[in-house]
Amino acid sequence: MTQYRTIGVIGGMGPAATADFLGRLVAGVNAASDTDHPRVLVDSNPHVPDRNAAALHGADSPGPALAAMGAALVAQGAQVLAMPCNAAHGWADAITAAPFVSMIDAAVAEAMAHQPRCIGVLGVGATLALDLYGRASPVPVLAGDLAVVQPAVNAIKAGDRSHDVRAALAGEAARLAAAGADVVIAACTEVPLALSQADVAVPLIDSTAALARATLAAARFPDRV
Repeated sequence: MTQYRTIGVIGGMGPAATADFLGRLVAGVNAASDTDHPRVLVDSNPHVPDRNAAALHGADSPGPALAAMGAALVAQGAQVLAMPCNAAHGWADAITAAPFVSMIDAAVAEAMAHQPRCIGVLGVGATLALDLYGRASPVPVLAGDLAVVQPAVNAIKAGDRSHDVRAALAGEAARLAAAGADVVIAACTEVPLALSQADVAVPLIDSTAALARATLAAARFPDRV
């Protein structure tokens, strides 16, 4: 039986995306019983200062809130931390209480397995403004049109996963592919709630799923089976 360190989840950005991440953690374990799963501590805090407002308009930094959430989770027993929000990784340096699994690095690693010459990114304002994927990728990155992606993400946050929202994201993914992207990363945790591989002609990297896999790998005790 695989044994895991306790996982702490810095979440709530947004709540549906955090719930999706928790589901990916459960699905990623080859479990025969409840006790095969890792212990997971979750702080789903939707009141973290807005990442887009901080990056684009100089509003309050989310860094102190993220640091406090990480420290509180560690105080409760978390040994590995993960944060299912791409944009919040712009302030990941503030999270120092325990080993931190980067969603950005996990998604880029899975994208690079396809040996792309160029990566497309469907992300929101902070993710693009802070060039989180551009700084992490060894190949050029093409950013999706914020005027398309941000309204779609806002709609998903409001509970809209309609055909129109999916079509808008699929159209932007198709535009990135036509512009030369060999792989497209769903670089906002709301995007995979509406967009799937069936909607995209090139490989679609689900950053939430990539983070779940990387988190389980980081939490696994290497010396126990």
